[in-house]
Amino acid sequence: MNPRRIMILLLAVPVLSLLATAQTLTDSTDPSASVKITPAARPDLTYIRPTERTRLVNYFFDTFGPYPIVGAAIAGGINQVDNTPPEWKQGAAGFGKRFGSDFGIAAVTTTTRYGLARAFREDTLYYRCDCKGVFPRLNHAVISTFTGRRGHDGHRVFSFSALVAPYAGTMTAVYGWYPGRYNAKDGFRMGNYSLLGYVGGNVALEFLYSGPHSLLNRMHLNNGHGAPDNGAPRPGPNR
Repeated sequence: MNPRRIMILLLAVPVLSLLATAQTLTDSTDPSASVKITPAARPDLTYIRPTERTRLVNYFFDTFGPYPIVGAAIAGGINQVDNTPPEWKQGAAGFGKRFGSDFGIAAVTTTTRYGLARAFREDTLYYRCDCKGVFPRLNHAVISTFTGRRGHDGHRVFSFSALVAPYAGTMTAVYGWYPGRYNAKDGFRMGNYSLLGYVGGNVALEFLYSGPHSLLNRMHLNNGHGAPDNGAPRPGPNR
C-alpha cells in the first residue's frame, strides 16, 4: 500500500468542507442568524439510545453499502497504480484481488467494531455535534473516533471497540490473504492509516451537509452512520 496517498485521499474532502464552512461563517453577518450557545452536556441530556434494529441496519449499510464499495474501489485503484503488493501483478485479476482485499479489510473492521460495541454495551454510531464553530466541531469529530456512548443517558466513554477494530481488519488481511512476507508490523502500520481514515470519515460526516432531500441524506451519510435523531434541530452548514 501507499498509505500517504490513501490518507491524503481520505482527508481531502473533509479539509475542503472545513474551508467552505469557515468561509460561510466569515460571510454571515446577519444578527438574526445568531443562536443560543448550547452547553456541552446537552447531547447527553437529549440522547436516545438506538434500537437493535437501527444497529443492524447500520451494520449492513456500513459493511455492504455504497460507501465501503466505493472506498474499496478507490483504495484498490491506488494500490493498482502503485503495484502493491507486486505479487498480485496487474490487469483485471490484480485489481480484483486488491479490491477484494480492501473490501475485506473494511468488512472485518466494521464487524469487529459493531461486535465489540455490542459486547461492551457501547453505542459507537456517530452523532453530529450540537455546537457552533469549526474548531469545536472538528474537536468533536476527532474525539468521537476514540469514544462511544454508554448507558441510557449516553455519557461518553473511551471506546475499546473503536480503537481495536481498524487493526483487526488489517491484521486479518496480513495473516489471511496477503503474501507471506507481510507480518504484524505491516498490519500495525496499515491499521494506523485505517484509523486516520476513520478520523477523516468522521470529519466528513460532521461537516458535509446537503439538505434533507439530497442523495447523501437518503444514503444516511448526512446523519452520521444513521444515528437516531434526538428531536433537536439538526445543525445546518453554519452550525
